[in-house]
Amino acid sequence: MRGIISEKLQHFIEQANIAAQQAKADNVQLTPSLVRENIEKLAVFIGQGPVLAYAKESALITPTHHIGVRVYSPAPEQALPVVLHYHGGGHMCGNIALYDAISRKIAKAGHCIVIAVEYRLAPEFPYPAGIDDCQYALTHYRELLSDLNFNEQLIIAGDSGGGAICTTLASNNIGNPNVSIDKQILIYPSVDYTMSCDSIEENGQGFLLEQSKISWYFSQYFQHDESYRAVSPLFMPMAASMPETLIFTAGCDPLRDEGIAYGQALSLLGVNVKQHSFDGMIHAYMLLDSLVAQECEQTYQIIGEFIAL
Repeated sequence: MRGIISEKLQHFIEQANIAAQQAKADNVQLTPSLVRENIEKLAVFIGQGPVLAYAKESALITPTHHIGVRVYSPAPEQALPVVLHYHGGGHMCGNIALYDAISRKIAKAGHCIVIAVEYRLAPEFPYPAGIDDCQYALTHYRELLSDLNFNEQLIIAGDSGGGAICTTLASNNIGNPNVSIDKQILIYPSVDYTMSCDSIEENGQGFLLEQSKISWYFSQYFQHDESYRAVSPLFMPMAASMPETLIFTAGCDPLRDEGIAYGQALSLLGVNVKQHSFDGMIHAYMLLDSLVAQECEQTYQIIGEFIAL
């Protein structure tokens, strides 16, 4: 069923659709630099995050490259849970600077340490480079916490493509004795690269994230003839031992149904899953905080409660 957009977003969407129609009329072609510029324009809506007692730039040093990170803590002396935050952006754009306010708000709402990971992006670094970076952070994150007190609760969190990363890691680490993910927080996650759910068609035009653009993102990310089904978290191996999961979906999002389906699949295995739908919201609503402040505040509140459970 096609979503009905919130009045709060109607003007924004009208303007976005006019711009999209003009770009098509002008035969503007998608490029990595263009989509990166466009997502950076959303920074004006995100606003500032809270001031925290601790915020530090750092890096994980792998044998071949450095993975940039930002580490946040609201209370450095307290033994807090750790959240690895993987930003969204279709595996092609977004960065930890753009998501700084979101990382800070998660740290405050959840009273937790947040480690934001600057994983490599396609098309320069196609699949699985970004996954490899995020797995490295998952296994080496303690190296970043020498200045902080922390406990052993480990949570992964991500929106959109970051949700794809979380769910991929959750499947890839089933039975891994060296990794114990307690919870995952998924905000309008991308979990089905086959684009087979009904909402792809129903919400695939007119709601900012367009069906044709999703397909283009995936073609940039997967460059080695991967089976889209095999690499889709919705169809990857699952187990009852997978992390307790919180899922947010948006009613006007083409990815809505796959997020719901992923939660249902985990629930059938006995995983504790909490789902929350914002029916009038669009994909990437968390980047539009100044337009939908109430919905974003509620999202952070639910995240905080989930972390504290």
